[in-house]
Amino acid sequence: MKRKSYKPNPNTMKRCKHAPPTSSNLKSSFDLHLQHNLSKEEIDNQKNLKFSWDVPVIGVSNCKWIGTGENILEDFDINSCPGLKTKLHEHWMEVSKTSGGKDINSPKQQMFFSLCSSYRDILHCNKRPFYLKGLEDISIMDAYIMHSLNHVFRARDCVKKNDAELSRLEEGADSERFRDQGFLRPKVLILLPLASIMHRVVKRLIQLTPSAYKVNVEHMDRFSTKFGAEEHKGDKENGEEPENADAQKSSKPDDFQLLFEGNNEDDFMIGIKFTRKTIKLFSDFHTSDLIIASPLCLVNKIEETGSNKEKDVDFLSSIEVLIIDHADVIAMQNWSHVHTVIEHLNRLPSKQPRTDVMRIRPWYLDEHARFYRQTIILGFFSNPDINASFNHQCSNYEGKVKLMCEYKGVLHKVLPKIQQVYVRFNIDSIVEADDNRFDYFVKKVFPKIKDSDEGGTMLFISSYFEFIRIRNFLKSQDASFCLLGEYSTQKDISRARLWFFEGKRKIMLYTERSHFYHRYKIRGVKNLIMYSLPERKELYPEIVNVLDGSENTACTVLFSPLDKFRLERIVGTTPAKTMVASEKPVFVFCD
Repeated sequence: MKRKSYKPNPNTMKRCKHAPPTSSNLKSSFDLHLQHNLSKEEIDNQKNLKFSWDVPVIGVSNCKWIGTGENILEDFDINSCPGLKTKLHEHWMEVSKTSGGKDINSPKQQMFFSLCSSYRDILHCNKRPFYLKGLEDISIMDAYIMHSLNHVFRARDCVKKNDAELSRLEEGADSERFRDQGFLRPKVLILLPLASIMHRVVKRLIQLTPSAYKVNVEHMDRFSTKFGAEEHKGDKENGEEPENADAQKSSKPDDFQLLFEGNNEDDFMIGIKFTRKTIKLFSDFHTSDLIIASPLCLVNKIEETGSNKEKDVDFLSSIEVLIIDHADVIAMQNWSHVHTVIEHLNRLPSKQPRTDVMRIRPWYLDEHARFYRQTIILGFFSNPDINASFNHQCSNYEGKVKLMCEYKGVLHKVLPKIQQVYVRFNIDSIVEADDNRFDYFVKKVFPKIKDSDEGGTMLFISSYFEFIRIRNFLKSQDASFCLLGEYSTQKDISRARLWFFEGKRKIMLYTERSHFYHRYKIRGVKNLIMYSLPERKELYPEIVNVLDGSENTACTVLFSPLDKFRLERIVGTTPAKTMVASEKPVFVFCD
């Protein structure tokens, strides 16, 4: 793959930052994308897309964008926002001046907006979240909000312009060129994991909407009451109410507090409609311009249609821009919900469309809408489920772009000076990888635990299915163990932690999801065995740090070549490559 370095064009550097280049003779990227006549050859080629070019990310030395098809970033102009309506661009620049964020209006932000404006599918899984040190990569959120607003307003302008022209045409005149709509009005869908995050996005969306479009914002008070921050209710992880809620709150890591201190509802949905001078919150989903929802809420509505024929999810039929933000947090919930939602996008509506059939774009009627839908996936990291959705559920004819990064790892954040022994086991095939991991544990790891008289062994397990498998195995061996899983009751958790600390149980099973949602402090751990590495790199040092203060500690990590992506986020990209390819199977770290 030939790598091309980024070189700013000195001629474009002289352009005024306060107005995007426009020309009455040029079509916007919106028009070029939606008016394209898709050929059968282009549809067939979707299966053979290859990432053929790469461009470094401006200001980020360890990341690069790679893409299919034409290199759209080769002649990137850092001073333009291609395709953005002038009013939106001017307002964005005004808001940027007062926001104070160092990434606002930066070349990195402009590059990302250019990608959005190209209408290609995007996978950006190195987006710094707001809950880490309180510094969100807000420039990326701003870019996708502006792209969404631009898409909505350009769609509205197109319809209004054609309405005016049609009113002047004589009856019977050719109206084929006025096909400008989908089956229903909603064009943009944003999926988010928590109501508190949705609250942040909507507030920012309103802020980034020019004043001329938001003379009135309807139901803002209702929105703030329903989705605004809730009081911190404490954490009864010990089975009793803490005496000092503030002290209890401060015992959790900062990222936990920032992510979960607001409204943690994961079943929510809101429609937003733009009229000439008004933003209407809580608009009917079928007549909204933009819908923001959790995957869980949409799946519930999809399931309702199976038992109630009066209900439908036809508002998903004409989505042209899908944005999935905080994909890594959604993955901690249930990524299969996202898979289900995407599967139900761009289907033919179950009821008579509310649009004039003669105005519906031909590719909607041909059931080719999925090839025109742009999908933007954003998160702190990626995983096999996220990659699978991007690779197999995103079929945009424009092509794909994704971010590739090298990682330094997080081993330096481990506090105790202990040896972390990484052991690689062999796999027969991808299909048998889970069985190979289990067999290695049963034959090589568990006998040592069983023969030892000492307790204090924690088995950390990433997957819930792995958790169930190990639990059933330990039961079959009459092993002395207790559980800290995501579905354990508070009473069982308190009892398990006490039994483990007092030595009444030799083994504790602990899942990544349980730690992510609760951050329990486990006492009495002497021997830590990571059956599978955590997806979230920041959780690794937290888990290993439970050994701090204990004597005669040990830390063993099992991994296979298929764990390369998790491995590189934890130990670093360069060591991970060596560990996967080396002939020797054991590696020792001690920071």
